[in-house]
Amino acid sequence: MAGRPRSRRLRATLLTAAITAGIMSAATAGAQTPSGSCADGWDVSTIVSGVGNLENLDTDGSGGFYVTGIVDGYLAHIDAAGKFAKLVTGLDHPAGVRVVGRSVYFVTGDGLAEAPGTLQRYDIDTGAVTILLTELNGPNGLLELPDGDLVFATIGINGPPTGISRYRPSTGEYTKTWSNLPWTNGLALAPDGKSIYTDNMTLRVFRVPLDDPDNATVVAGAPDLVALLDDMEATRAGQLFVADHIQGAVYQIDPATGAGCTIITGLIKPGPMRNPPDGATSVRIARDGDGWALFVTSMDGTLRRLRPPAGIDLTPADSRR
Repeated sequence: MAGRPRSRRLRATLLTAAITAGIMSAATAGAQTPSGSCADGWDVSTIVSGVGNLENLDTDGSGGFYVTGIVDGYLAHIDAAGKFAKLVTGLDHPAGVRVVGRSVYFVTGDGLAEAPGTLQRYDIDTGAVTILLTELNGPNGLLELPDGDLVFATIGINGPPTGISRYRPSTGEYTKTWSNLPWTNGLALAPDGKSIYTDNMTLRVFRVPLDDPDNATVVAGAPDLVALLDDMEATRAGQLFVADHIQGAVYQIDPATGAGCTIITGLIKPGPMRNPPDGATSVRIARDGDGWALFVTSMDGTLRRLRPPAGIDLTPADSRR
């Protein structure tokens, strides 16, 4: 027990150093000035609350979601009526989650200095859990590519940076460093289907070509100068929506111009003191009646729905959705 507070203090110190380094790097690399607000017309409602520290989510295709609780260590399902049920417990810092057919893929071991992580698969029909990969270096964001492969970001410091890794479920082929971009976090498919977006500790958003993954280019800086970007999703119209811990925000970013604005702020875990990462963690686009909405998880244990104003097309970039 005595080692846990020291471990938490170490992680907090490392995270603070990483954020500081990122701010300094972004300031010299053309990061945007503090963003303006584009909150007008967005309608915010709560789907579920009080369920711990939500880290990530993905739609189940039927009005519900699969979510991970990073501190309480669970994979859970929230149905279309808002009923919350834990499916797998006892997990070590679970993070990114993606639904592929009748399987739910998720990673564990999220954090700068956590124990080695895993990639696992939950069978929706049987409840069986299969561990696919072990000894991962702080896996975080997770994404399915158009060809069915999975890529996941890594932020661990237990060893050299491993960048973005790639895994092929059909064969078990694993590429530890598919893209050498270090300490990445969120992942989203770009509208062209030939590249992905990601962000890292330098407060910048990158485009990574699928056919040349070591040739990432910067498309935007964080809309706010003090930020800790997390997971994201892009639309077919070209807009990118990104969660941020420090402001507890969701940003709308145009990768074509680098411009950004703030849809919502204040999605922060309550408490007497701030202890980032404690804000908004993930953004997903999912069906909302006849249209689309943003669904946002946060460390305050709340899943929220953000319905857009008229004129904003939230059709997701991934045509399979």
